[in-house]
Amino acid sequence: MSTEHLTSRRRTTTATHVASKVPEVTVCFWVIKVLTTGMGETASDFLAQKLGPVPAVGLGGLALAASLALQLTARRYVAWIYWTAIVMVSVFGTMAADILHVGLGVPYTISTPLFMLALAAVFVLWYASERTLSIHSIRTRRRELFYWATVLATFALGTAAGDLSATVGLGYLGSAVLYAVAIAVPAVLHRWSTLGAVAAFWSAYVITRPLGASVADWMALGHTRGGLGLGLGPVTLSWTVTIIGFVAYLAVSRADVPDSPHPASGAE
Repeated sequence: MSTEHLTSRRRTTTATHVASKVPEVTVCFWVIKVLTTGMGETASDFLAQKLGPVPAVGLGGLALAASLALQLTARRYVAWIYWTAIVMVSVFGTMAADILHVGLGVPYTISTPLFMLALAAVFVLWYASERTLSIHSIRTRRRELFYWATVLATFALGTAAGDLSATVGLGYLGSAVLYAVAIAVPAVLHRWSTLGAVAAFWSAYVITRPLGASVADWMALGHTRGGLGLGLGPVTLSWTVTIIGFVAYLAVSRADVPDSPHPASGAE
């Protein structure tokens, strides 16, 4: 067997290996994504209240780094590893948006377009480097890094946008309704063949953040702020338990594993 053939096989194996770390986009994917956004919102606020903003940000940053390191070094897609990383991105993305507003006094009217520009910059760099933004093309470490940079930017943008709409008169429930309607737009446009699959996916992905966060804030915050007053801790705990349940289902069913062989085949 020639050296060129061995190298070709090695590259093919690596490509398949990296691609398998990104889940298939299913109904469960979108449900868990919305749940993680809400859980990240209330968890961030809860930690900031209990620990203080600086320790909370430090802890969130360490947890994010650890979860991403685990995800990047995993040999294949593993549901609990991937979604743990998403949860940590959600928590830290919320903290990043809150630091600008609470810590530095930057209004949401400014931070929202700033994060929008940051997301656009990531997309431009990603496309300039790889000529695609499709999650189905993530077969190299560089594309995986672009993917996670995009995910982090979408969470920060979604947090700022959700807080902006909630503070300009819509309130948290009104914002939740607004984003519930908005998230259907990319799906409808894609179904009518007026919006490409990649653009539709990332548009919906961004909107899941303010949608989930608005619902969670509405449930957790007090009546004086237009919420149900259930509390940050209970809402964080209940959403976390729900996330664990969905992720456990995916881990057992492997319904979101790309090109997953049937268990009877004996393949891992």
